[in-house]
Amino acid sequence: MDLSKIKLVATDMDGTLLNSRGEVSQSFFYLFDELKELDVTFVAASGRQYYSILHKLNAIKDDMIVIAENGALTMHRDQELQTTEIDRDTYLELLEITQKLEGSQVILCGRKKAYIEDYGKPFENMLNEFYGKYEIVKDLSEVIDDQYLKIAICNEKGSEQYLYPALKHLENRLKVKVSGKVWLDLSHNNANKGHALKNVQKSLDISTDETMVFGDYNNDLEMMSRAKYSFAMQNAHPNVKEVANYMTKSNDENGVEYMLSKMIEAKK
Repeated sequence: MDLSKIKLVATDMDGTLLNSRGEVSQSFFYLFDELKELDVTFVAASGRQYYSILHKLNAIKDDMIVIAENGALTMHRDQELQTTEIDRDTYLELLEITQKLEGSQVILCGRKKAYIEDYGKPFENMLNEFYGKYEIVKDLSEVIDDQYLKIAICNEKGSEQYLYPALKHLENRLKVKVSGKVWLDLSHNNANKGHALKNVQKSLDISTDETMVFGDYNNDLEMMSRAKYSFAMQNAHPNVKEVANYMTKSNDENGVEYMLSKMIEAKK
């Protein structure tokens, strides 16, 4: 494994760069400074909202590329590099389907902010961890002054056990992504981390052989294919471990930082 040729590092956030408490380690920021000196591009790629990613990585916000909403939005220094949205007719169709799933909380992930109906204070408190900007509306179907990037669904019955079986029939037209134990995302077919990362690589003239990626869940699968040095976290979903070329320590053992240190050593 020759890590000396790496020019781009892309990592998922939750379950990967973030520990189980949703924190970024201080050691990551020290390593980031070294990546910057070595001219290695850093990409934060997450199902999270753009503003939430900025909040977590505020100290380096001007020196990274952000792939947000599972690839529906790519940003660099407040400049929009790519947006992949759902048209309104499809959005309304999906809204009708998802709102029939018992016990589900539905979130419209817009370009400007996220939108929810009033699901109660406990859900809103939980939402604050993932969404930096959101609005409570009376009816999600009445949101018209925004772009529809993604529909996120939360259900305590489980995403793989309950949500995915009810929505997998949509896979011939859309991305249906289990993105967490109780989360499932619906978006445009091209709105995935792999497609977004491919465009970043193309714009920077960086190959898969020069790319390192880290991930832990099913919404990272396409991104794994965009790097020779693809790493599944020790805590990763079995699907991710199956397709990744390598394994690293868990998110609570600083698995990303562990491999970044090895890469930095190899480049010096």
